[in-house]
Amino acid sequence: MKLDFKKPLIGSDGQMILDVNLDLNKGEFISISGASGSGKTTILRILAGLEEASGKIIVDDEVWLDKNFSIPPQKRKIGFVFQDYALFPNMTIEQNLLFVDNNKNLANKLLFMTELSELKNRYPNSLSGGQKQRVSICRALMKKPKILLLDEAFSALDIVMRTKLQNDVLNLHNEFKTTTLMISHDKSEIAKMSDRIIIIDKGKVIDDKRASEMFSSNALQGEILKTIDNKALLSIEKQVIKIENKAYKVGQKVSFEQSLF
Repeated sequence: MKLDFKKPLIGSDGQMILDVNLDLNKGEFISISGASGSGKTTILRILAGLEEASGKIIVDDEVWLDKNFSIPPQKRKIGFVFQDYALFPNMTIEQNLLFVDNNKNLANKLLFMTELSELKNRYPNSLSGGQKQRVSICRALMKKPKILLLDEAFSALDIVMRTKLQNDVLNLHNEFKTTTLMISHDKSEIAKMSDRIIIIDKGKVIDDKRASEMFSSNALQGEILKTIDNKALLSIEKQVIKIENKAYKVGQKVSFEQSLF
């Protein structure tokens, strides 16, 4: 997949040019991170055909964007998951999925994989936020997309539901062999899910590495202040945090690898 496009934007620091030139591999899970207003969401919207740009997009040797030519969004094999769910309130969960593609076998498979089968006849307003987001992910995959786009899809959820959905998405990503692009500010989420991490700043790609390379060999070092049953208080970088007590002793030095992003 080739993304090579430009677009003028008004960012957090004023006018800038979004300038993207990336080669993405089929089946990769790619996280895009960076400061707010740096152009991350616009990249996804241009890829989905929801915003115009000048340049070129090629997916599996098919041209989606070129000079004076752009395939409309509905003809791009894209699944887009927004933070606000965007479900049809007057349709049941099953109807929301079948509206995309009248394929009951696929709908049932997705609902089973995300533990929603028993809720398929309910309406969105009767679901929790996490359940709505699972429906949104299933609906995006009803198109059997080549590319799945996640725009901070888990940020409004509590940690338990966020972890559940992260696992669901990874399973679906592997099952359907999609190429997935996820915008996130959560470093643990990025580290857990990504094959590759792209950092955007003021419209420019400033870093692009395999996830395993985004960690420094330099370690942060802290000191155990106190142990309390199965927990220990660790002083690190002028902060005190509670961690699992692995037979630590007061005053013991503990090292952690530090992230480069």
